[in-house]
Amino acid sequence: MSWFEALILGLIQGLTEFLPVSSSGHLELGKHFLGVNPENSLVFTVVVHGATVLSTIVVFRADILEIIRGMFKLEWNASWKFILTLVISMIPVLIVGLFFADYVESFFTGNIRFVGMMLLVTALLLFLSHFKQSREREITYLDGLVIGIAQMLAVLPGISRSGATISTGLLLGNKRELVARFSFLMVLVPILGANLLDLMSGEMNQEGGIGALPLAIGFLAAFISGLLACKWMIGIVKKGKLLYFAIYCLIIGSVAILLG
Repeated sequence: MSWFEALILGLIQGLTEFLPVSSSGHLELGKHFLGVNPENSLVFTVVVHGATVLSTIVVFRADILEIIRGMFKLEWNASWKFILTLVISMIPVLIVGLFFADYVESFFTGNIRFVGMMLLVTALLLFLSHFKQSREREITYLDGLVIGIAQMLAVLPGISRSGATISTGLLLGNKRELVARFSFLMVLVPILGANLLDLMSGEMNQEGGIGALPLAIGFLAAFISGLLACKWMIGIVKKGKLLYFAIYCLIIGSVAILLG
């Protein structure tokens, strides 16, 4: 992988991790069109996902610190309730990660026609949530579980994690700003856990080496673009402008199916 390919793929990961257009799907499309072997780029994928996790922590550092402070109060409060809801939301993707990881990985083979079909699913979810009448519900434990199921389905390349979770929250009638915050924070532990499992598996040591420079460039590109995209997406959700991304996913998904 050249430094230029790493730059492009890092930018794709950083932007699409937070925008509702599927980072995994766009990474698969990017690797396909750049000629990067998807089976020999696991270490790069782990690095750029780590970069977007770091950008999430930076953007929501005040919220994270507030939650941590609340945890140290030996009483049942909003922080503990929020954490419990986050934990419940992680259960579905945890089950998939523990028992169906190999099956999920079989979809990451550069099959852009499948990616295109899943992008159409993302477009449908965004389209439906755009026309859902806004409500001001708090996120309940049951809501957290349903949103977690949406995150579980988003392990497939082409189904946007942020698009699926935010759309599901909006369809449930949750507050827009709260849904965006919940969507971005609920992914921190699953991504860190998945990266840790990849590191422990030893599979990355078996790959053809990717140089330190491409990895560094990919990390920085994903981190900086992730910072911008995360802040941008929060504003987009508040304004209810998800329809534009539904149209985008519809177009890109259709093109991917035709080219596939």
